[in-house]
Amino acid sequence: MDLSIVIPIYNEEDNIRALYERLCGVVGPMHLRYEFIFVNDGSKDRSLALVQELASHDERVRYIDFSRNFGHQIAVTAGLDLSVGEAVVIIDADLQDPPELIVPLYQKLQQGHEVVYAKRRTRQGESVAKKFTAKLFYRILARITNISIPVDTGDFRIISRKVVDALKLMPEQSKFIRGQISWIGYRQTYVEYDRAERAGGETGYTYSKMIKLALDGITAFSDAPLKAATISGFIVSGVAFLVLLYTLYSRFVTKEYEPGWPSLMTSILFLGGVQLIAVGIIGEYISRLSANVRQRPLYIISDTNITRKTQQPTKELQ
Repeated sequence: MDLSIVIPIYNEEDNIRALYERLCGVVGPMHLRYEFIFVNDGSKDRSLALVQELASHDERVRYIDFSRNFGHQIAVTAGLDLSVGEAVVIIDADLQDPPELIVPLYQKLQQGHEVVYAKRRTRQGESVAKKFTAKLFYRILARITNISIPVDTGDFRIISRKVVDALKLMPEQSKFIRGQISWIGYRQTYVEYDRAERAGGETGYTYSKMIKLALDGITAFSDAPLKAATISGFIVSGVAFLVLLYTLYSRFVTKEYEPGWPSLMTSILFLGGVQLIAVGIIGEYISRLSANVRQRPLYIISDTNITRKTQQPTKELQ
């Protein structure tokens, strides 16, 4: 297989047929052996039925149906796990990312790169608040992480089989795939494009899901939150020490104080600072460790027409 196209879907019945037709129009003339892998992430509409109908007429259409909604990043992971193409494209089903860009992405990959990501010049059909928060998040993430995660990019990209195999060696529960791909390294480049507005339906990426994705990205690739907790804890403890000096001065020099107030204020501020340090460091590490120690599967497949076994990479990539 030359090319696999992974498409996570969640309530995308308005866009699936149009997406399929545009993909066929783009990939067909490339004269490649290809497959479309639709990953149904617990859709509540007719998305799965439409994909199954396409699969009944086109053997290149594969589908994976989850037992419930596991999230966009996990859906992408499942598609990557079951793909067999030498190159794999990740694209959403809402048609905001144009399928026509697959051609220049693939051409760039053939020039010796292992990753070619699509970088947005503009974002149409999105609110000012969403544009601002997205821009702010990408720039904060770029500053606080110890790897170079490109700004103004999503998951729309093409990656080589070598990168897919490397991703399979990273089974952490809190997935942030674009960060993992940057961490892997290899030669990476980009193609710029203008992102269109959503073709139909409503986005499944609510603000709560966007916040969760942002936290996954920050905590997975940066220890800045832990450092911030530590620094703020020391600051509070320093303030507590100054208050302690002030209360001692009031108690023994000016004699102007309320009984019990010095000891109460000192205890609250000092203990608050110490607890902030402890909770910030211990809590963050334990929460992430506990999720991975359970070793639960990332997803459960309810139904699929992919009969081949998931290919497992070797422990060391050649």
